[in-house]
Amino acid sequence: MSLHPALPRRLMLNRSLGLTLCAAALLLGACEKKEVPKPPPAEVTTVTLAPRTVPVSVDFVAQVESSHQVEILARVSGFLDRILYQEGEMVRAGQIMFQIDRKPFQAQVDSAKGEVENRKAQLWTAKANLDRVKPLAEQDAASKSDLDNAIGAVQSAEAELASAKANLDKAELDLGYTTVVAPVSGVSGQAFFREGTYLAAGAGSRLSYVAKIDPIWVSFSVSQNQMAQRQQEVAAGQLIPPADLKYTVELELSDGSRYPHTGLFKFVSPTFNQETGTFLVRAELVNPEGVLRPGMFVKATVQGDSRPNALVVPQKAVQQTANGHVVYLVSPEGTTEIRPVIVGDWVGSDWVIRQGLKAGEQVIVDGFQRLAPGAPVKTVAAAPATPPATAPAAAPAAPATK
Repeated sequence: MSLHPALPRRLMLNRSLGLTLCAAALLLGACEKKEVPKPPPAEVTTVTLAPRTVPVSVDFVAQVESSHQVEILARVSGFLDRILYQEGEMVRAGQIMFQIDRKPFQAQVDSAKGEVENRKAQLWTAKANLDRVKPLAEQDAASKSDLDNAIGAVQSAEAELASAKANLDKAELDLGYTTVVAPVSGVSGQAFFREGTYLAAGAGSRLSYVAKIDPIWVSFSVSQNQMAQRQQEVAAGQLIPPADLKYTVELELSDGSRYPHTGLFKFVSPTFNQETGTFLVRAELVNPEGVLRPGMFVKATVQGDSRPNALVVPQKAVQQTANGHVVYLVSPEGTTEIRPVIVGDWVGSDWVIRQGLKAGEQVIVDGFQRLAPGAPVKTVAAAPATPPATAPAAAPAAPATK
C-alpha cells in the first residue's frame, strides 16, 4: 500500500510547528522569571576633610663639624723630642702634646739673663757717675757738658737694659714654645711628624689638630629655589614661622637611631654661594657623650614652621599613578569618584594636599582597591587619629634667615 504524496510534506510542517510552539513556550517561561537583585553597595572607610594647622619639618643631609678646631703648629724651629699624647683620644686644654728639644732654647735664656745682669751693672755705674757729677755741676766745679754726658749715659744704660730684658722675654717665650700644649679640650688628631724630625716654625710644621666636640656643629645647605619657595609661602600666609625664629634641629644617625639631644640654629649665611648654589645653615647641639664626631653625615630635621588651614589625608589614601597622585572620594550621590591631587608635606602618617580637594569632602581610606568609578558605596567613618607629631616634609622648604 503506497502513501499519499502530500503526506510527508504535512508531517514536516507539523514538526516545524511543534518546534516553534515549544520555543515560544520556553521564551514565555523565561520572561516570567524575576530579575537578579543588584549586589549591595561596597562598604568603605572614609574621613571627612577639615582644615587644621599642622607642624612643618624639613629634612636635610647634614655634616658634623667641630665647633672649634685648632691646628697645632710648631712655633719655634727644632727637633721633635717626644709625642706625649694618645693620638685620637680626648685631650684637655693645657695638656702637653709635643715636646721640642729644649736645650738650645735654654742656652738662649741663660745668655739673655747674663746680658740683663750686665746691663744692670752698666746702669748702676752710669747712675753712680751722675750722682758724683751732678753736685759738682751745681757748684760750677764740673762743666755743663760733663753733666749732660752723665745724664745721657744713664738714659742709654736704661734703654740697653730694657732691650736686654725684652730679649730675655723672647728667649723665655721660645723656650716655652718648645712645649706644645692643647689650646682647647677636644678630640685629638694624628701626629703628622714623628720623634727626631726637624720642625721649621710656621704653617709648614702642622703637627696635629684638636677639635672641640662639645658643643658641636651640624651644617647643611639650602638651595636658592627652596629659599624662594619658602619666602613665597610665608608672604602668602601659607606658612607661619615661629614667633622668635627659633628653629629646632633633630638628628638621625646613619644606623637610623635618633640622637637624644636637639639643637638650635647658630648661623644662617646671608649670602648666596655661587659655587654650590646654596645658602649655608649651621646648628649647634650639645654632645656630652661624644657620639657625634667631625666629618660624620647625619639627617637633620628642622622644625618650627606651621602650615595653617591645611587639608591632610592618610598616606594610604593617596595612590600613585602614571599621571600623578589620585584619591578616591565619595560623591554627593554616594558613588565613587577618582580625583587627581597635588601632594605636599608629610605630617606623621598624613599627607598634606595642596590642590585638588576641598573641606567637607569624604576621602576613602580603606576599601577602594576594587572599586570602579561610579560604583555605589556605603561609608563608615574612620576612627579619629591622634594629632601627629612633627614629621619630615616631602618637599623641603628653606628655613628663615635672621
